[in-house]
Amino acid sequence: MNWNWDKELDVRGLVCPLPILRTKKSLAEMVAGQVLKIVATDPAAVIDFQVFADQTGNHLLFFSESDEEFLFYLRKK
Repeated sequence: MNWNWDKELDVRGLVCPLPILRTKKSLAEMVAGQVLKIVATDPAAVIDFQVFADQTGNHLLFFSESDEEFLFYLRKK
């Protein structure tokens, strides 16, 4: 599936809580409705990003896993 995004964040090699903290910082620099693409390698990120989206009201549009990498698309609220 092909997704459009406004900003990309590479947090490969970082572990909890750094991927979420970097995501929060990136989202703060974006406007409502924009999409952030995040690439991570921490397996905990799968649950972390779901919880983060639920708690912050940002919308987790898509998630996938391949070759030990996790891909997330978040739409800023």
